[in-house]
Order: sequence, then structure tokens, then C-alpha cells
Amino acid sequence: RVGGTVNCKILKATDRITLNALDLKIGTATVTYNDQKLTTQDIQFDAGQETVCFVFGSEIPTGQATLSVEFSGELNDKMKGFYRSKYFSPTGEERYAGVTQFEATDARRCFPCWDEPAIKATFDISLVVPQNLVALSNMPVVEERPEPADNTVHFTFDRTPIMSTYLVAVVVGEYDYVEDRSADGVLVRVYTPVGKREQGRFALDVATKVLPYYKDYFNIAYPLPKMDLIAISDFSAGAMENWGLITYRETFVLVDPENTSLIRKQSIALTVGHEIAHQWFGNLVTMEWWTHLWLNEGYASFVEFLCVDHLFPDYDIWTQFVTDMYTRALELDCLRNSHPIEVPVGHPSEIDEIFDEISYNKGASVIRMLHHYIGDEDFKRGMNLYLTRHQYSNTRTEDLWNALQEASSKPVGAVMSTWIQRMGFPVVQVLSSKQLDGNRRQLSIAQSKFCADGCEAPEQSLWLIPINISTPTSGKAVSTVLETAKAELTVEGVGEQDWVKINPGTIGYYRTQYPAEMLEQFLPAIKNMTLPPLDRLGLIDDLFALVQAGKSSTVDALKVIDAYRHENNYTVWSSISNCLAKLQLLLAHTPAEKQFGEYGVRLYQPVAEKLGWDVKPGESHLDTLLRSLVLGRLVSFGCPKTLAEAKRRFEEHAQNKCVLPADLRSTCYRAVLQNGDLATYDEMLRLYRATDLHEEKDRISRALGSIGNVDILRKVIDFAMSEEVRAQDSVFVIVSVAINPKGRDMAWDYFCEHWKVLLNQYEGGFLLARLIKYLTENFSTEERAMEVERFFREHDFPGTERTVSQSIETIRLNADWMRRDLDGISAYLTQQEKEQQ
Repeated sequence: RVGGTVNCKILKATDRITLNALDLKIGTATVTYNDQKLTTQDIQFDAGQETVCFVFGSEIPTGQATLSVEFSGELNDKMKGFYRSKYFSPTGEERYAGVTQFEATDARRCFPCWDEPAIKATFDISLVVPQNLVALSNMPVVEERPEPADNTVHFTFDRTPIMSTYLVAVVVGEYDYVEDRSADGVLVRVYTPVGKREQGRFALDVATKVLPYYKDYFNIAYPLPKMDLIAISDFSAGAMENWGLITYRETFVLVDPENTSLIRKQSIALTVGHEIAHQWFGNLVTMEWWTHLWLNEGYASFVEFLCVDHLFPDYDIWTQFVTDMYTRALELDCLRNSHPIEVPVGHPSEIDEIFDEISYNKGASVIRMLHHYIGDEDFKRGMNLYLTRHQYSNTRTEDLWNALQEASSKPVGAVMSTWIQRMGFPVVQVLSSKQLDGNRRQLSIAQSKFCADGCEAPEQSLWLIPINISTPTSGKAVSTVLETAKAELTVEGVGEQDWVKINPGTIGYYRTQYPAEMLEQFLPAIKNMTLPPLDRLGLIDDLFALVQAGKSSTVDALKVIDAYRHENNYTVWSSISNCLAKLQLLLAHTPAEKQFGEYGVRLYQPVAEKLGWDVKPGESHLDTLLRSLVLGRLVSFGCPKTLAEAKRRFEEHAQNKCVLPADLRSTCYRAVLQNGDLATYDEMLRLYRATDLHEEKDRISRALGSIGNVDILRKVIDFAMSEEVRAQDSVFVIVSVAINPKGRDMAWDYFCEHWKVLLNQYEGGFLLARLIKYLTENFSTEERAMEVERFFREHDFPGTERTVSQSIETIRLNADWMRRDLDGISAYLTQQEKEQQ
């Protein structure tokens, strides 16, 4: 049983005090004022509202008062509130750590509190823990008192700054650490499982460099004396920005030089940059309510790229922003069941659902567009103004616009309000293009809402769109804001045959639709790669979106992809792969499936041969990433040559003759498993059990889903749900089975049968929504759409309602796409095959 005391200010005399509390047992509660003491007469819980009300016998007058509560709670297994996290000691014994995860509304599971972001307080925390364990909280320890009688230690932590409850954190367990000081004097530690301290070096190096970078960028020092980053064994999110004590999944913070892939390292750098950005943006200045969640997440998702670009220029990270963040936001945001960046939320179950591609990716994409529109200097100045003006308090979106507007003297509020408050985004259509004398071209353009199903939006929506236009001779031939439905623009310095590109650098958050003759003009520049990479990427991505919306045919898009045969840029291939992977899922179980695989092999083989299997001395970061991408695609297209080489390398790896580089492991594991039998499956499990690196376990377990035999896939799901796989990872193993066309139906049947178990394990967390999305969205028949709809009508999955409607909509869009284009695709692939012979 523990106790807590709150200093309150009573503004109006009352005989009751209501706080948030959930899964807590309350002993006694007393209130003290002017040397008087009142004890509760009644304690009323409201489970639906997640509150406890203390009713006192008489009124508490206005003024200062102290509320003391005795309570106890359970150390749960739900990865939220104060929970236990299972791990194994270096000698293999099962142990538990105590960890907190309070965002969004789970501090109330640990102690009674006013659990809302705007109700800030300072916190004095003390812990009594067994003497051999590490105890951490937001602030440094100020007193450590051993209690020899019961082998415990009493830790008292320094008082925190004024802050929101969701950022309070406590961790108790066995850990090693590495430490360093940042250039601006902050003590930084990375805590790792015992025996793995060296795996914390990379994150430590990033964190110590990121702190001074943000200090300069925001022109405000980091406000706490220390910064801890800690690897947690069971963790549902990727990481959490608790002030001064950032918690991470092991795979998002630990780097083992031998076994960590380059893409994972890059993602660790981004995650560390993201969480540390929150120390200012989110922690020092906090959104007023969860409706404004995007202020925290969209912003940190933008700034993580700024800081990684500064620390690792060779990552070319802004180009990757487009495939990682921007295109994923557009994909979701053209659905009728998308939502605006700002969503009114009430009950906690509604809050979990907005931790999605809209809050993070669309948020980051519109901030990138704004950053470009006002320029870096004004953006920095505006950030400093915003953070200084609102430090230690709460804000709404308008406060950010006002600060950026003051700094830049541009109408930020007016331009941005449409992007934040309205769902979806526009398509800018070039209606006509006319060559004038004097090397000028006149474009007639129009904007309308872009809908995934290609239908006209019922309401007339106008956005204020920052429009830039580039030509072969000028990066910024036109720069304007489109405020009307239609406009005429004149572009200078363009020859008859020259291309004209709208949205250069793919910065504006909109799609572009060109007439056929303008698209044709791009082809030579795509082939000889004089068109910049982000424009080559944006073109194909927009074209594929138009195909899915029925505004262009799949065959036309495949003909344009033909111009990309000599492409050498990782991010452009990433985008092409994203488009073709969707098409491959759609064509599974159709007569065109095999031919499409052969088409894919022909497309990817030249670039694969150029790169080879082995890292070349001095090759760029992006080439290393490109190798795994291209070989991975060839494996999924069933390329016999790639499969054979992958198997050969895997066998040497499994026998410890020649260890596979981490970057190629996923590809080789999937290659071996694709046509593997039970013996192959058992061999993989042996490797899974032999490693104690979480990242490697993840890699193996997620590769298991690529097995072609449905009976073995069923075993994979049983394995995912066993004690051997952590609850945080099971979802992703089941997903790997569901996105394999061979396992799609079986995984859905399993879900329908075992929904209770899954709901109990993941209820109210975003892992459940993630699972439902991937289990359902790749179906492509009306029957399946109706079946999914019926299942979720009859079974209640709180906090996944929006995800379910997005999935059903996606299934119907897939069915339409198939109906429109399957015959055309088959004919095109047959013709391609003949030309090869």
C-alpha cells in the first residue's frame, strides 16, 4: 500500500473532490486545511468515466488544502500504467522490471490524479525498492537511504518542473548504462539490459549531439539536469518521451555493430531525435487537450529529420522523408474515413486511435510545407517565440500559427487552417498547356479534393496551396499561392519539348495530374535521370494514386515505370516498390500472378546485377539500403537466381561458416522460407532461440510469415501467441502471415475464432488497430468487405472503429481496381512476355 499527497487550491467551497483513478484500491483519504482534518465519508468510483470521488462530511472552504490518499494498485501485464516487463538475466533466469507508460491516459492506473495534459503540477517522487535494483524517475536522486531491516533502499528524487501527468515516469529493474556529457553540460545515460552496455553507445552518441543541436535551434537550453534513455523489454510503442527518462523498445535504441542493419540504425537515430525534440515540444510546451496531439507528434516527426540531416548528412534523410512519411499520409488521407489533423476526442478509447499516420505523418508533411513556405530563419525565430511565450504551460494550434506569423509576416494562420481542420487534400490538375512565343508556356490549372474512389467530393473544398513550378533551367520558375478553384499561370524560359514540373521536391501536400502530352515530356529526363530524384519519385507516386482512383489505367502507369529501368536512387526505387507491392498483393490468386512476378524480375534484375550481393568499398549509405530493397523485391517476385544465391548464403550462415551481413538477413530468411518445409521452419526457430538480440528475434519471427504452406503458417500464428514471443511482437508476426496472400484467409479466420484472447491482450492500445488494419485491408472482394463489416458490427472492439471503416473502404477500392484493370494488366503482361521471347 502506498500513499500520496496533493497540495490543492480550493477555489469554491465544496464537500467533494473528484480525480481520475482506474484499477486502484483506495484505503483512506483525508483533507487538511487551516489545521483542520476531514476524512472521507464515502468513496465513489465511476469505471466508465475512470474517476474516483471523495465525499467529505462537511465543506472544505476556499484557500490552500492538502489531500492525502492511501491506495494500492496492481502491477499489470497490459504494457500501460505501471506494469511489469519480463526479461531474462544473463544466466537465463526469468525476472521482472516495473515500468510506467502513462500516455495518453494511464497515469490514473498508477496513482489518483487529475490526468489531463492541461492540469500541470510539480511531482515529488520517492520509491522503496529491493537493494540490488536500479530505480529511475524523471529527475536525479537527491537522497538514497538503505533500510537494512528489509533489504530495501528508499530513493527520493528531486522535484520536477511543472509538467503534465502523462510524462511522469518510473523504472525499477536491473540495468547497465553508458554515460557521457553533452557539449552543453547535460549528463546523458543510456540504460541497457545487463551485459549489453556497449549496445547503448550509438544512441548515446546521437543523444549527446542532438541536445546541443536543439538548444541552438530553439535557442532555449534543455531544462532538466539529466537525460536518461532506457531499453525496455516489453513496450507497446516504439518509444515514449517522458521528461528526462525516455523509454524505448529495445529495437529502437540498442545497436549491435555486428548484427544491426543500416536501416535499423537510421531508424534509431530518427527515434532518438524525435523523442528528444519532445523535451521542448510537448514537455516544456504541451498541447491543451488530445485534440491537438498533432502539435506534439507532427512537429517532432518533422524535427527528427532536421536533426538527423544535421548529424548524418550522408543519410540523405529528407529524400527518405517522402517515402517514409509523406506518401504514407497521402495514402490514408484520401479515404472517406480519414480524419482531419485536429479531431475532437472525448473518451480515452478515442484518443488511442489518433496516434496514426494523420497525426504523425500528415502533421509532419504540412509542417515541412510550411517550413519551406516561410524559410528556415523565420521558422526558427517563430519556434523560439512560441516556446518562450508558452513554456511550462499549454497551447492550441493557433498559438503556433501566431508565433510563426509574427516571425515571418506571412499569413500562416490563413494558409494553414485548411490543412489542419479539413480532412483530405487537393489534386492540382493541369487542364491545358499552351506554348507561347518567347519560350513561355501558359498552364491552366484547377484544384479539387482528391478522393481515393475517384468520385467528385460532394462539397466544394478550396485549399490555400503553395504552388511552385520548376523547369529544366530553373528550380523555381513560378512560386505562388493558389487560392481559387482555377487559375492561369505563365512559365518563363521553357522550350517546346521541355518538361514543366509542378510541386518540385514533392513538398506540397497534394497530388498532381498532368495531361498525357505533359507526362510524355518527362520520360527522356526520367531515363537519363536529369529530372531530380524527388521529382522522379513524386511523378510515379502521383500516377499510381490516380490509377487506384480510376483516373488513369494501371497499364499506363506500368509503361511509365518502364522509363525507370536505369534508376539508381534508393528512394525512387522505394516508391516504385511500394506501388508494385500493392499491385502484387492485388494480383495474388489471379491468373496474372505468375506473369507479374516475371515482369518484376525483369524490372529489378539490372539494378541488382549492378549492385551485386557484397558491399563495395566506399559505396554510399543509400546504395547499401538499395541492395537490400532490390534483392528483397526479387525474392518476393520469386526470381530463381536470387533465391538460389540467398539459400547458398543462408546455409553458410546457419552453419556459422560465413555470417550474413545484417542488411541482407531479412531477404535471405524470406528466400529460404518461401518454399520451405517443416525442417526449414524448425531451423529458423533454432536460430530464433539461439539469439538474445531483440532485433534478430524480430527479423526471424517476421520472416516466418513468408512461408508458402498454409499448415506451417498456422504453426507460425501459434508460435506468435506462445510464451516465446513478447506480447509487443506477436501482432507483427501475425501481420507477417496476414500480408502473405497464402496466409491471408487463414489469419482472418484465426482472428475471428480467437478475437476474445486478442481483445483482452491488446484492448485500448494502438497495437490492436494495427493488427486489424493489416488483417483486413488486402482483401479485394465485395463478399469479404461485407463479412468484415458484419464481424465488427457484432463484436465490439473499442478504439478501432475508424480503422475498421478505413479497412472496409480499402477492400472495396481494391475490388473496384481489379474490376477495372485486371483484363488490361493481363493483356499487357502477356505482350511483354512475347517481346522477351
